[in-house]
Amino acid sequence: MYTEAAVQNPRLRAALFAAPIAIATVAALILHQQGRSWWCKCGSLVPWSFDIWSSHNSQHFFDPYSFTHLLHGVVLAGVFALPGLAWAPWKRIPVEARVVVAVAFESGWELLENSDLVIQKYREATISLDYYGDSVLNSVSDITMCALGFLLASRLGWKASIALFVAVELMLLLWIRDNLTINIIMLIWPLDVIKQWQMGLTPPTP
Repeated sequence: MYTEAAVQNPRLRAALFAAPIAIATVAALILHQQGRSWWCKCGSLVPWSFDIWSSHNSQHFFDPYSFTHLLHGVVLAGVFALPGLAWAPWKRIPVEARVVVAVAFESGWELLENSDLVIQKYREATISLDYYGDSVLNSVSDITMCALGFLLASRLGWKASIALFVAVELMLLLWIRDNLTINIIMLIWPLDVIKQWQMGLTPPTP
């Protein structure tokens, strides 16, 4: 059993530090093997892209949807703290070990999200008409953001974490007319009224 005292062991600390990196690296290699490009094919070295309507979206290291992956981590931290899961042995597992589990979950999602099935679903049901999958480094960034959100929520506590979640969702709603909640709705139960409202933000065709 891992405990807060045990995590002070240098070898264990090194293992807990290396494990998320190893998991993300394996996910990156699998994504590349599946045909995902390492970086934006445009060749631009700018690490961010804030235009969700362009082919640059999800191809650089950071974009508006990076915030939804931050919220993935916040949600996972909340799920891990649910009464049914927060039983005594689990609560004694240090956050450094829990974040490994969160990174594993997020890496699995990145592999699923970049499958042909889900990519096609995004293109059909959401505003991501030019979405053909993330670049590998964008996926690595998403995994990193999830880990950051998990660690942040673990320190903030549930009240501040809920406030953070709501604030980020509202920011994205005002900024790009999309957020984690809408994204989930549109993937599971697409609503034309939401899609039409989102399309109202589309830049006019020159």
